[in-house]
Amino acid sequence: MRQGPDEEHLVRRIAEGDRRAFDELYQRTSPWLLARLRRRCADDELVADVMQETYLAVWRAAGSFAGSATSGSAAGWLWTIAAHRLVDEFRRRARAGQVPSLPLGETIAPAAEDEVLAGLVGHEMEQALRELPAEARQVLRAMVLDGFSVRETSVLLAVPENTVKSRARRARIALRKALS
Repeated sequence: MRQGPDEEHLVRRIAEGDRRAFDELYQRTSPWLLARLRRRCADDELVADVMQETYLAVWRAAGSFAGSATSGSAAGWLWTIAAHRLVDEFRRRARAGQVPSLPLGETIAPAAEDEVLAGLVGHEMEQALRELPAEARQVLRAMVLDGFSVRETSVLLAVPENTVKSRARRARIALRKALS
């Protein structure tokens, strides 16, 4: 069991300029945030830049989270910032003609979000998701779990928007068929 204040409380303290709260939030959240970013980008330098920009944004914008009546979690807010920073960096590099490297293969251990999704939707859905092609799972992960738009998913996966749409459609059809 975790000792001390929850992440939402830490963000409220960060909004008041509490450096110790910021350090504690960083220690709690940076390992999983780094792992999630690395699942989406194999360029360690780019991931490090996104991590830095994310926590800088947290320091600067903690008041917007702490002062809002948001129903989301601080961890979700943090991931949203990081994910948008990653997409922004992909766009910037694409304009400069530098394509960041994406992880090529599936990881051996399932991602935490895969495990959560599987736990929420049951064994049949878990099996159906596993049978989808990797490209379709990536699109579903980006659009459903991470909440990216088609355009953001397109940038993140470095594929055209129409490809994202067709992969998402094929994934939905395959899931419907597998679950019927």
